[in-house]
Amino acid sequence: MNAITAPVLIDAHHHLWDLAERPQPWLDDPALATIRRAFSPDDLRATATRPIAGRRLHSTVAVQCGQDVPETEDLLALAEREPLIGAVVGWADLTSPGIGDLLDRLLAGPGGTYLRSLRHLVQGETDPEWLQRPDVERGLTAARDRGLCYDVLVRSHQLDQAIRLAERFPDLPQVLDHAGKPSIADGELADWERQLRLLAAHPQVVCKVSGLITEANHERWTVDDIRPVWDVLLSAFGPGRLMFGSDWPVANLAGGWNRWAATVDELLDGCSADETSAILAGTATTFYRLTRTERDLGSR
Repeated sequence: MNAITAPVLIDAHHHLWDLAERPQPWLDDPALATIRRAFSPDDLRATATRPIAGRRLHSTVAVQCGQDVPETEDLLALAEREPLIGAVVGWADLTSPGIGDLLDRLLAGPGGTYLRSLRHLVQGETDPEWLQRPDVERGLTAARDRGLCYDVLVRSHQLDQAIRLAERFPDLPQVLDHAGKPSIADGELADWERQLRLLAAHPQVVCKVSGLITEANHERWTVDDIRPVWDVLLSAFGPGRLMFGSDWPVANLAGGWNRWAATVDELLDGCSADETSAILAGTATTFYRLTRTERDLGSR
């Protein structure tokens, strides 16, 4: 298949789940009651109706939620039959001595060609050096050797782990999910900015402009609350190393896909056509090796 060339919009970070098929225990939190239901690709199509810079949703990257292999297998099988999904970020136990064999099985299994990256919920680990554990580094080496990337999910106070990961794995493509979760709600951004700029100094690291509205006040955030973070990201990474992501349906907790899209549209004001293209499609296409064309999507 040919690489994506049309002016399209790629959502580089969203989730899917069917609670009747696979429970998501993290959704038991009462604060998440409004998203405690099934979310499918058709739901995303019906929701993501607002264009950004005139571009409409073309393809997506589906990202794991649970830390279990069966969910990853489900996402890969779904990607094989679902034209909207161009890549999958899955989960595998990086600490397992059998990580290489597991990755080989996933890559050779149904939809395995859509597995482009791995992710672990480091944000929930209490070990301040989890990403530097020898067994984790062995697992990351196995992923790298199989051509996979790594999605880094940390909170702002854990960015030092991401920096050390970048230092130790210069040949492992890495993407920082949700910009490292800056504390937008309380406005404490100085430490986050300092660490983020250190991370951005590593050229193999890119960053997702995603998950920001759920780090702001869910009911009262405005574009002005997001803009200081956007300005830092644009300055630190440059548009060629930023990619748009919705974090849908988690984004529904703070306004939803279309409100976030409208915010990104406003933030892009002042960016050139090439810069806009990089953020909305180019960076994600390169990082996740997306290849589906508009013809592949048909009329859906």
